[in-house]
Amino acid sequence: MTTPHEEYERMTMPAESAATVRGRRYPADPEWFCDFRTFPVQGLGPEAGVHRRDPSSVLTVDGRYHVWYTRSTGETDGFGTGDPTAKVFPWDWSEIWHATSDDGAAWVEQGRALGRGEPGSYDDRSVFTPEVLEHEGWFYLVYQVIRSPYVLRSFESIAMAKAPSPDGPWVRSPRPILRPQADGEWAGEEDNRLSVVSQGSFDSHKVHDPILVPFQGRFFLYYKGEQMGEGFSAGGRTTRWGLAIADDIEGPYHRCPANPVTNSGHETCVWRYGDGIAAMLTTDGPERNTMQFAPDGINFEIMAYIANPPVAAGPLRLPDHAVAPLDGVRWGLCHDVTASWHYIQGFAADERQKTFYTSGLSPETAESTAVDVLPAPHEK
Repeated sequence: MTTPHEEYERMTMPAESAATVRGRRYPADPEWFCDFRTFPVQGLGPEAGVHRRDPSSVLTVDGRYHVWYTRSTGETDGFGTGDPTAKVFPWDWSEIWHATSDDGAAWVEQGRALGRGEPGSYDDRSVFTPEVLEHEGWFYLVYQVIRSPYVLRSFESIAMAKAPSPDGPWVRSPRPILRPQADGEWAGEEDNRLSVVSQGSFDSHKVHDPILVPFQGRFFLYYKGEQMGEGFSAGGRTTRWGLAIADDIEGPYHRCPANPVTNSGHETCVWRYGDGIAAMLTTDGPERNTMQFAPDGINFEIMAYIANPPVAAGPLRLPDHAVAPLDGVRWGLCHDVTASWHYIQGFAADERQKTFYTSGLSPETAESTAVDVLPAPHEK
């Protein structure tokens, strides 16, 4: 015989907690899960007076690895100095540089790939955050641009350049291929990017971090959007990714009606897997530090949660679709911006923990086996 209290609990308590029900939404298969390790690389590491950051995906051309990245020199003064030429961010007054490597561990700078535009042009202040795609014998560089003066309310766009070789020469587009929507309204005259009458679209202020992927016979341009009067939520900064699509690689690019296609993420990182698009979201938002997948390249779902992913990852770009989900992020380059001078380092996927839990081997054997199968940076 139950007591009144027990009968009350039986009638009012759910059979399962919300967490139990919610947990069924996430894949039980660990194939998307991994840890990451980082390692130093020669030629792109810390150097006083120089910022190197935002590495592109690593391309293999004629048996050699290639990467492009943001490079600038000199101290940062910040905003409010009264000097319109003062360097306000590490990526201010920057250029896009190119480096090559025979083994992925020792890199040699090949010099500037693309500099700032002529005074008065759309990219006369800074060119940065590059990504490069090889397509039908041409190389296409998509990158972020700022026009002078650089203030907190500056709008930032995405441009394109093309070249017949990874060594250039690069010919830039006459205008940006994607601009912010600029459909919000600033409040007052003070240079305050958080003070608005209305915010506008998720990408009303800036379009950042482009990456270009051929998909389903068209070209998908993923990018990060920043909003005028950007918010802050339970997931931190409210940055999200958008998608613009073109029939021709040089455009015109049209925004996807379903934008934004993520509710989280900072620097974009996507790769072809199977018939869809895989993505690694980091840093910002309620779904940061997740692996996601979209069969249509638009409707992404969480496939795994990851700890300490590489920041601004530029993985080795595969010539075709990834066979396994993690093939698109086996190794590559990323940046470290915690020191006074930003620098580039290597990263590799680390599946030791997963191997230990799923192999049934002893801890010693599981670890040695997992380490042995980790792809070394110099493998081609």
